[in-house]
Amino acid sequence: MSGLSKQGRSASLAAEAPAPTTGEVVEIVEQMIGSIRGDLSPGALQLYGELEELARFIRNTREELATIGADELRDHDIASATDELAAVVGATEDATGKILDSCDVIAEIAAEMPAEQSARATDAVTTIYEACNFQDITGQRITKVVRTLQHIEIKVGQLLGAFGASGAVVAPKADKPKAAASKPAASAATDADLLNGPQLPGNANSQADIDAILASFD
Repeated sequence: MSGLSKQGRSASLAAEAPAPTTGEVVEIVEQMIGSIRGDLSPGALQLYGELEELARFIRNTREELATIGADELRDHDIASATDELAAVVGATEDATGKILDSCDVIAEIAAEMPAEQSARATDAVTTIYEACNFQDITGQRITKVVRTLQHIEIKVGQLLGAFGASGAVVAPKADKPKAAASKPAASAATDADLLNGPQLPGNANSQADIDAILASFD
């Protein structure tokens, strides 16, 4: 009669068992620490200290992840920065395409001009063509930054999952100090508040929205 040995059955059950959560690991470590309290050998004392340090590290890491708002960083800040950079690449690509199309038109017109003026115009068009290479270089560099941000986003998510902090309550951010009442209202907005750049296509008001706002003033 064939069958798994006791050791084989134990290994099979261990493989099928779900991985313990971080909280369960902390609980197991603390139980182990509690079970070896009392008279300890030098080796047990060292093990006791290492287990205590492990439990403390896990607790502190979970608290720090909640304090810095790692879930907000992953879900909002990094995602927003990635979208903004992707929009920059798209906008520069569109602008470069329009510049090159205009250069083609200028080159056609230059061919109909007198020789001296045609040569000068052609040289200028060639310079513009060469300068437009910036779009490829800039696009490549920004794409690398976007990929790095996406990699960080994944790693932050894995870190949150590993330490069971994905559902942690994020500590509230400190309120910005209110502007003094004696200052004009216009001075309350700082450069950082104003220099946000254009809205992304999905967030910007449509032309119909703008027309409706203007019509409300009539």
